[in-house]
Amino acid sequence: MNASTNVSAQTQNRKADHIRICLEEDVQSHQVINGLERYRFTHCCLPELDYSDIKISTNFLGKHLGAPLLISSMTGGTEQAGIINQRLAEVAQHYKIAMGVGSQRVAVEKPQVADTFAVRKYAPDVLLFANLGAVQLNYKYGLDECLRVVDILEADALILHINPLQECIQSKGDTNFKGLLDNISKVCSQMPVPVIAKEVGNGISAAIAKKLLDAGVTAIDVAGAGGTSWAKVESERAENPLQRRLGNTFADWGLPTAECITSIRAIAPDVPLIASGGLRHGLDVAMAIALGADIAGLAMPFLKAAAVSQTAVAELAEVLIAEITTVLFCTGNATLEQLKHSGSLQPRE
Repeated sequence: MNASTNVSAQTQNRKADHIRICLEEDVQSHQVINGLERYRFTHCCLPELDYSDIKISTNFLGKHLGAPLLISSMTGGTEQAGIINQRLAEVAQHYKIAMGVGSQRVAVEKPQVADTFAVRKYAPDVLLFANLGAVQLNYKYGLDECLRVVDILEADALILHINPLQECIQSKGDTNFKGLLDNISKVCSQMPVPVIAKEVGNGISAAIAKKLLDAGVTAIDVAGAGGTSWAKVESERAENPLQRRLGNTFADWGLPTAECITSIRAIAPDVPLIASGGLRHGLDVAMAIALGADIAGLAMPFLKAAAVSQTAVAELAEVLIAEITTVLFCTGNATLEQLKHSGSLQPRE
């Protein structure tokens, strides 16, 4: 087995491990939560609205969405992952919601698994995000690899995910982040589609968001703390006591999602902004949007549903849409834009 084949096999095994661990182990943050508990909506007992008239559709990166939802980047590269992605894509198409796939590095290293990511045939009209680890730009990846993963998906945008903590804990992680911002800037200047910078569950601060936007990134996905802890996930995969200890020590590291949303929106009023990280239902989604996000991403709830059946994914989408609509109705807002400017969300006393 040559070095390249060995690396791709390791990457593929890691993908399988990640799915198993997320579904079977407790890898949620417990000490750090998403920050939305600090807020509450002001109930309106006389909304003067017909529920059936409420609209939760929106536009993001120039594409119409039926609801402000993103099936966040999760997986690909294995047979099980391919089934999960197909189920997610077909539901995304039905409800006209956005979807991302997991890191496509494995598809670059092992082209024969690219089909496990290639969901455009199931979701011809969906806002679809390709995905690569930003740090790979420091490990001989460049424009060609970025274009390749976009082509595999026929994607509308490219996510570059940024995950220094995960790489610290991961076995043989890629930890050279030196000069990475310059490499991100080079890719942004040449990509024919928008580039989205995304964390993986530890959050993006306003200061770093500004640097990323100055480098040419189009949109930010805050992916704050409060949901799945990738430190915990990698601790479960640990090959030695040091890795396991590191993963446990940093299990609750990061910036809460709500804090990321408000701080980034304060310095970048017009940036396309995705809220993710510990969002579990439509009330969380509505809160994130009222704080300033444009759309909101969920991963773990969709992963658990997709592991069961496509019907379970559709039922989850229905519930999320009903929950968001109920928030608008019970705050007296007919649209998401009205919700954002209504003052309905207030800090808890």
